Amino acid sequence: MSDFTARRIMMVDTQVRPSDVTKFPIIDAMLSIPRESFVPAASREAAYMGENLALGQGRVLLEPRTLAKMLDALAISNAELVLDIGCGMGYSAAVIAHMAEAVVAVEEDESLAQEAVEALMQEGADNVVVHTGALAEGAAGHGPYDVIIIEGGVSDVPPAILEQLKEGGRIAALFMEDALGEVRIGHKRGGQISWRMAFNAAAPVLDGFKSAPAFQF
Repeated sequence: MSDFTARRIMMVDTQVRPSDVTKFPIIDAMLSIPRESFVPAASREAAYMGENLALGQGRVLLEPRTLAKMLDALAISNAELVLDIGCGMGYSAAVIAHMAEAVVAVEEDESLAQEAVEALMQEGADNVVVHTGALAEGAAGHGPYDVIIIEGGVSDVPPAILEQLKEGGRIAALFMEDALGEVRIGHKRGGQISWRMAFNAAAPVLDGFKSAPAFQF
């Protein structure tokens, strides 16, 4: 057993399962995907730490617990199309690809997007398309989507993203207030999103997902 394989098992046993995530597809995906292949080379040793991992440019790879609990709340099925916004170097997309029919992974940083394409290809994740473009615009051309997940903090979710969610679909977003945040799951019914709180977490707010400043007299 390689050292990274041992760390991967440890991550699942100490960070994922104790967070009440027990669904087989999530556990199986997180045990199967080599997280160290989806982080900057200098950070490989830190790939399995229980904290957000810096990818540069203020962006992070969400800690394993946060991603696992988001996926648990979304309950993705193998017949669904998922929009993964802010995929970084592709780890989340690789994990989701294990559970979904197909994944469209959006990344606006061209070098991260290129790393994601290469890492996903190496991993044989042939049901993932990496779309390079503004995170806040999503990828309407491939939608609409059964499920949308945003890999970073938000103050607001742009209407353009919500429009890409199918009627009856689900979205997970991490709403930040200062240093505190909560993941909310939204369900689309009658064209409207109703949100419910799922759990607490934190991550830097993504560009394009910050609230417009309130007008001051």
